[in-house]
Amino acid sequence: LRLTLIVGLLSGICLIVGTMIGSGIFISPKSVLLYSGAVGPCLLIWAACGVLSTLGALCYAELGTMITKSGAEYSYLKECFGPLPAYLFSWTTVMVLKPSAFAIITLSFAEYASAPFYPGCSPPLIVTKCLSATAIFLIVSVNCLSVKLASYVQNIFTAAKLFIILIIVVSGIVLLAQGHTENLSNAFDGSSSSFGSIGLAFYNGLWAYDGWNQLNFITEELKDPYRNLPLAILIGIPLVSVCYVMVNLAYFTVMTTTELLLSPAVAVTFGDRVFYPLSWIVPLFVVLSTFGSANGSCFTAGRLAYVSGREGHMVKILSYISLRHYTPSPALILNGLLAICYIIPADINRLINYFSIAQWVFYGLTALALIVMRFTRKDLHRPVKVPIVIPGLMVIVSCYLVLAPIIDKPEMEYLYCAAFIFCGLLLYFPFVHWKVSWGTKLTSEYTTVFYLSSLF
Repeated sequence: LRLTLIVGLLSGICLIVGTMIGSGIFISPKSVLLYSGAVGPCLLIWAACGVLSTLGALCYAELGTMITKSGAEYSYLKECFGPLPAYLFSWTTVMVLKPSAFAIITLSFAEYASAPFYPGCSPPLIVTKCLSATAIFLIVSVNCLSVKLASYVQNIFTAAKLFIILIIVVSGIVLLAQGHTENLSNAFDGSSSSFGSIGLAFYNGLWAYDGWNQLNFITEELKDPYRNLPLAILIGIPLVSVCYVMVNLAYFTVMTTTELLLSPAVAVTFGDRVFYPLSWIVPLFVVLSTFGSANGSCFTAGRLAYVSGREGHMVKILSYISLRHYTPSPALILNGLLAICYIIPADINRLINYFSIAQWVFYGLTALALIVMRFTRKDLHRPVKVPIVIPGLMVIVSCYLVLAPIIDKPEMEYLYCAAFIFCGLLLYFPFVHWKVSWGTKLTSEYTTVFYLSSLF
């Protein structure tokens, strides 16, 4: 039993745009500004992050049309370098990166959704965590019930977030036309020249752009992937890039750099100054935006666990598909349960910051895989073929983004992240490589128990 072809071009674009535009553009502008030091470098970094995301996505367009399997990096690393790097990617992403990102997005949703009920103060932590867990349960339930329903939800919430971005951008253009340009004069005064600070500015910008590879996780469910995958990428990512640069430009028409850095939520401050007494529409649409982004994250995360289980790199039950709904329900439920676990600690943002390095290690390896397969797999059909300089540039940028923060500010947490990744080898060799009899028996028994329990 396999997943059905259900995602068309429009849904593919909405998945990319809807997952990329979450809470980042409404919150992280101050992080990029903090590390870049001035308005000019800040805007340039936002634009550069858009170019970098587009180049990376073009590499993935070639890989996705050459290897039409779901799972994104997992499938490409396995095809080029063998099962071990692919397993380490799935271990890190399934256990940490995907569920923790899901948790952070739903926490942002919960903070904005609960804020109107606590005017003048921050919502209690228990309220935001409970609301976040409720959102996770609801999103996982929708994705387990129907691929088509999850796709409709994604399309609707993507339209909502593009609507509020259009309002912000048009307001910014009007303010610029009225002469509100004082914050844009001397735009490069105070620019940071630190090697590490620029790297951290890129990290924060790229966090807002994260999601440019999401369509590659569901290639097997994409109608006509040879046409729709590259088209969705070429339409979706430049659209997001233009939105991000224009939104940041709009912010600077009403806020100084100091005011922007002190703002707890940049978009809400913008709304208070420009849209009053209708400023409530901004937090409302931020809630819709984060919910849609969380839905997209959940949609693709389940496919990675599903493909890993199918290839024998995760427990077999993760490769099971609901007979009634044709969705990878066990994989989706695992992602939801892990996300709920990650909302329990006081602060998981530090976890994401450290594990972002791991993400860029795998981005770099995937770009390297594209270069290697140009020479080792010349027989593969390539409907899309990018200049080899593009994956080469992605490898260099990935190395910079991995090494710059470590060199600038080495911390033990980076070693802990590396240790966690390689701890996966303790499970890989006995259960995957050697397939010890007791391990196979144990996982088979667990699979049988979970399967039988799902019938009742």
